[in-house]
Amino acid sequence: MEDKLSNAQIAWRAAQDLEDGSYVNLGIGFPEMIAKFQPEGRNVTYHTENGVLGFGRAPAEGEEDWDLINAGKKAITLNPGASFFHHADSFAMVRGGHLDLAVLGAYQVAQNGDLANWRVGSKGVPAVGGAMDLVHGARRVAVVTDHVTKDGGPKLVEECTFPLTGVGCVTRVYTSLAVIDIAEGRFVLRDKLPAISLEELQAVTGARLHIEGEVGAIVVPEGI
Repeated sequence: MEDKLSNAQIAWRAAQDLEDGSYVNLGIGFPEMIAKFQPEGRNVTYHTENGVLGFGRAPAEGEEDWDLINAGKKAITLNPGASFFHHADSFAMVRGGHLDLAVLGAYQVAQNGDLANWRVGSKGVPAVGGAMDLVHGARRVAVVTDHVTKDGGPKLVEECTFPLTGVGCVTRVYTSLAVIDIAEGRFVLRDKLPAISLEELQAVTGARLHIEGEVGAIVVPEGI
C-alpha cells in the first residue's frame, strides 16, 4: 500500500498521546523510537527492564557510553534524577503495577486485545521473555505496528493464530494507516489517514472496524 505512515511517523503519532507525569516502558526495537518524539513540555519517565528509570534520548553517534544501555542493548542518556536498580527490582516495578503504559510491537493483535509478538512458526526469539510481564503489569498496553504483514495479510485479526504474549491486554493500536482502540471485544476506529477510505481500510483489516463518533485524521508534520 503506497499511502501509509513510516515507522517514525507511527512513533510520532503514538508519542502525542503520552501523558504528562506518566511512567512508560518502550519495547525493544520500533517502540523505542517514541522517546525521540516526546512532545515539548511533557514530563515522561521512561523505564527499561534491565534496570534504569529516567533515561533520555539516544546519544549522538560517537558519544555513546556503553555502560548505559537499554534492554535492547542500545545506548541511552540519563535525565536528571535517573536511577539504577537490580533486574529483579525492575520486574517488581512491572509486576507491581507501577507503570502507566507499555508500548510494544506486534505480529498480530486480536479484536479482544490478545497480543502475539514473539514467535511466528519456527521464527522468533526462544521464549516470550519480559513482554509477558509487561503486558499484564502495566496499567495500559499499546501497540505500534504496520497495518499489514510483508505479504499484505492483516495484522489486526478476529483471533490470533500465533503464540500469545498476553490475553486481552492491548487497549490501543497505532498502525501505518490508523489509530484503533480495543473496547468490549471490538476494534473501534479513532483516527485514519485521510488518503484511505473506510472501505479500503476495512479491506486490509482482519476483523470488523466499528465507528463511534467522528473519525479523526492523522496529519504528521513535515520532516518526520
